Amino acid sequence: MALSEIPPTADGDRFRQLMTVAREQQLATRPMSDIVQAIAEQLLGSAYQAGLLDESAEETLVASLTQFDCVLFVEAVLAIARGIALQDYTYSSFTQNLQAQRYWNGHLNGYCSRLHYFSEWIADNHRRRLVQDIGTQLGGIPLEKTLNFMSQHRSSYPQLVDNSANYRCIQAMEASIAHQKINYIPQDQIRQRYPQLQPGDIIAVATDIPGLDVTHTGLVYRHPNGNIGLIHASPVGEVTIAEDLQNYISNVESAIGILVARPLDPRQNVR
Repeated sequence: MALSEIPPTADGDRFRQLMTVAREQQLATRPMSDIVQAIAEQLLGSAYQAGLLDESAEETLVASLTQFDCVLFVEAVLAIARGIALQDYTYSSFTQNLQAQRYWNGHLNGYCSRLHYFSEWIADNHRRRLVQDIGTQLGGIPLEKTLNFMSQHRSSYPQLVDNSANYRCIQAMEASIAHQKINYIPQDQIRQRYPQLQPGDIIAVATDIPGLDVTHTGLVYRHPNGNIGLIHASPVGEVTIAEDLQNYISNVESAIGILVARPLDPRQNVR
């Protein structure tokens, strides 16, 4: 690992710690699901911080390992895990993986290139074989709604308030995903799917809020006793583990169920 490329910050220190753990535990020899859960566990107690991606007026690649919102937590864990699986312990690999996940076709090209709706995040990453959307496989049902929350709530998004170009671009983006198929597992059927879930599966909380697909994200956590929980950056204040997935979802305001995607193992895509 080229130490010179790691930023001399708290995030850089955390990256070094994670790479040390990865080597000591020989994570690269383990299944992708184990790698994801092991990395997520190392981030327990990290602070929750909303709005990190929108602090700059210009879209830049935000790479945080010490504070997260719910999506940043999922992205950071997956980006780290992909590098470890390939025994690539460089910081540049981490940031490249982050960009690949966060932006349409993996290209950062302004605010509108970010995958703002998480169902579109899943669809785009599925198309590029970074994750697999397993909602249909799990017997999910269609989420029938028009995604237009951002354009309908312009004042809630700093980059849209005084930027007409961004606003028009977001409207066009919403139109482009109008017919996207989204399948979700209804809230009262989640526990029935526990045997089919794996540690590290990506969970997105589907909502009945008009115009919006998802309100929260996290990762499946398998407890030592085999029960299925959720490890996530909680708005309550930190990265934590909810003991039971279905119980947690049932207490989320406006939740109707979950979208599920599975991180694909990059070792199986190496030719």
